[in-house]
Amino acid sequence: MRPRSLDEFAGQEHVLGPGSALRTSIERGQLHSMILYGPPGAGKTTLARIAARGAGAAFEEASAVNAGRAEVRQVIERAEHRRRTNDQATIFFLDEIHRFNKAQQDALLPAVEEGLLTLIGATTENPYFEVNSALLSRAQIYELRPLQVEQVGDLLRRALSDSERGIADCPAVPGDAIEFLAARSGGDARSAYNALELACETAQRLGGAVTIEIAEDAMQAKAILYDKEGDKHYDYISAWIKATRGSDVDASLYYLAVMLEAGEDPRFIARRMIVLASEDIGNADPQALPIAVAAAQAVEHVGMPECALNLSQAAVYLALAPKSNASYEAIARARADVREQGAADPPPHLQDSHYPGARKLGRGVGYEYPHALPGGVSDQALMPEGLEDRRYYEPTERGFEETLRERLESLRQKQKGT
Repeated sequence: MRPRSLDEFAGQEHVLGPGSALRTSIERGQLHSMILYGPPGAGKTTLARIAARGAGAAFEEASAVNAGRAEVRQVIERAEHRRRTNDQATIFFLDEIHRFNKAQQDALLPAVEEGLLTLIGATTENPYFEVNSALLSRAQIYELRPLQVEQVGDLLRRALSDSERGIADCPAVPGDAIEFLAARSGGDARSAYNALELACETAQRLGGAVTIEIAEDAMQAKAILYDKEGDKHYDYISAWIKATRGSDVDASLYYLAVMLEAGEDPRFIARRMIVLASEDIGNADPQALPIAVAAAQAVEHVGMPECALNLSQAAVYLALAPKSNASYEAIARARADVREQGAADPPPHLQDSHYPGARKLGRGVGYEYPHALPGGVSDQALMPEGLEDRRYYEPTERGFEETLRERLESLRQKQKGT
């Protein structure tokens, strides 16, 4: 059922729509080097083959999983021979290009640079993380997206009606079974085709139609595309942080579930919870940090799978807590001052006076002990000279920070002696 032309190709209208640069280059047979980046079953290999067919070029195909520099050299030698003998161009499709190390990718550079090879790389990993910058600069990157449920459904119906290449002898497949397979495929056409084929075989064996139960058994659980070293790792923790910061508890739990189901290290999640508790909640809810720390300790003591409960409890609390980044902004402003102006010396009365001769140098002389003063507050200068009026912490009016704001205003008045 692999599409043989762009007209049969499903989805990817954002890069293959009428008049688009990629579609135009394929239709004219004037290909450029490119990297097709997207999830399994989105059509990367199919698109490469369609493009090569229209270009009238020799098509070389390899997988970086089992190909090495020797195989690349052989492809280059054959391309040189074609150019010398009949001036034929060569398109080299390299699947899983991210599997090539730097040296292997560098071996491709001269041939791509001089136009001996038109490289079409395919990868499920973000090429900006996995492909050498020199190779990236010579290739256009096209990101393919998972197919929509309706598109997968259309492909399945086409497979059932195509007597030449499809599964024309399949027992009846009701619409709800097709919709179920399409929805559970996760936008992966290959996964949907495989499940449909297995469902048809099961239904034939049982002597009946394809039911939802048969379809469910054929599909099983959708494997989660998630590389703990790649961009999905960063995408989902970023989504969790932003959903939690945005106080959407359901989105927070969803992204947490994706990470846990994909096998993410729960300690990594717990560390981000601790950071978020101070960065995005702070003193609007001072209990957020102890709860995040407690969740991290629970992860160490309990481990998976039970610590998922601890992480869930913490995620719910963090998402619903009042938000403030005042502490984050405060230390950022203070550190900016230090970086730009250097570290100013503390006033002499605040400096250490516990070593012999300190008093003779004026260290600690005149320090007012707040506990010995009415109200426990002194109007003595505590900032370095020249920075007395600098203000770093400006609490919000959300949660407990509203109380802190009132207290801070009162303290600043007392410290001014008013």
